[in-house]
Amino acid sequence: MPSAPPQHDPPTGIIRRHPTGGLPTVGQEPQTSYIEPPAVEDGTQTSYIPRPRPVEIPPTGVTAHPRTAVAAAVLAILSGWATAVIATDLIAGWWQTDRLFCVAIGFLTTISAAASIGGLVTLLLRRRMSRLLIVVGCVIGLLIFGSLFVAGAKFPWIVYAIPLLPLAAIVLTLLPSTARWAQSP
Repeated sequence: MPSAPPQHDPPTGIIRRHPTGGLPTVGQEPQTSYIEPPAVEDGTQTSYIPRPRPVEIPPTGVTAHPRTAVAAAVLAILSGWATAVIATDLIAGWWQTDRLFCVAIGFLTTISAAASIGGLVTLLLRRRMSRLLIVVGCVIGLLIFGSLFVAGAKFPWIVYAIPLLPLAAIVLTLLPSTARWAQSP
């Protein structure tokens, strides 16, 4: 009976990797992954890529002036102030008769003030969202002024002209020159 060849290594599930080539000698250069770039026939090397130089971009013909943005900010401030005064007067006068109406006016005034103040700050910081916030604050202010007519409140004639402030602020905010100024760096 022929005998089985002797096994030197016990069988395991580990895969062993043995070097397949000869061992490097001391005098050889170690092998790396660096590959020499090919030389052109005249002996010059072609792998040099020059670093790009910064180029100044000339300004465009359209300059953004802050006139309409400043006017929109001033009108939004005046509109917010007038809305707060009217809301305070409504709440103080109607609190004993209709508290739910007063709570609704107070809530709308809070939302209008938050949107207007946030819009004003972001407009002065030249952010895109600023115009939307100012418009939302002014529209809610117009809703509060509309509640004057629904409630049948009696006010001096000047109070009925106050809704012109949020309308003018909306118009100035939506002008293209305000948009250019808010989006310019």
